[in-house]
Amino acid sequence: MADGLNRLLGGTPGRTIVKLVVICVVVGFIMSTFGLYPLDIVNWFRRSFVELWRSGFAALGRVGDYLILGAAIVIPIFILLRILNWRKS
Repeated sequence: MADGLNRLLGGTPGRTIVKLVVICVVVGFIMSTFGLYPLDIVNWFRRSFVELWRSGFAALGRVGDYLILGAAIVIPIFILLRILNWRKS
């Protein structure tokens, strides 16, 4: 059991805890130096997702506009060609 736990943690539990504490202190110091806080990072991801969501739907709206504009030309031509082909048959 201990061997499996050591493999899972990448070392003994005590050594793994010490490594994690040191890494947490270093990362915390760097984040504090740059004025970053966990909530700021979460809010940045949330704002990015919301903006991507909104711009995605705006792009879909533009595609709908293009579809309607193109259909105004393509559908009448399609119907006209079908009528002309129907007369020849």
